Amino acid sequence: MIDSAIQSAPPGRISQPSEANIRELVEVFYARVDDDPLLGPIFARELTGRWDAHFAKMTTFWSSLVLGTKDYRGNVQEAHRPLGDIEPQHFARWLTLFLDTVETRYEPAAAVQFMEPALRIAQSLQLSKFGWDYRIPEAQTALLDSLKRLRRGEREAEPSAELPDRSGATPFPVNVAGVDSGKS
Repeated sequence: MIDSAIQSAPPGRISQPSEANIRELVEVFYARVDDDPLLGPIFARELTGRWDAHFAKMTTFWSSLVLGTKDYRGNVQEAHRPLGDIEPQHFARWLTLFLDTVETRYEPAAAVQFMEPALRIAQSLQLSKFGWDYRIPEAQTALLDSLKRLRRGEREAEPSAELPDRSGATPFPVNVAGVDSGKS
């Protein structure tokens, strides 16, 4: 089990990702996963006794994506293939927890650097797992489209298609697959 004494969020949000704060993100996120009634049992089954190695691998993975370190040597599809009991609600819950954790820790410009790849990877894994006929939830694809526009500095003509102002809102994210996105 993961030490739940890990700090849940730094005072103020982080403006620039670094290897150190990515490691903290990974630890905080997986503490939430471990405590989650839907995901916790799956991760406990797969990672008991190996959490530290997983943290190191995920820190390298996210550092490669966000910082461009290119140190990750693995195959995301193959790593997830043995997980036969994964269903759409597991992806939705993983995304909910991850996007919320990122959003609470990083300023928007930095958060997008994590959110966009997370959504793309989830989509790739979903299509691989459930087949090319699987329909990615609309909220998930709309969020990815919004993040891509935000990254490029574009504004959508329709205000409803833009990312909402979340300055005083409840925690991120949207309900990405018909699963309750409330915090555990």
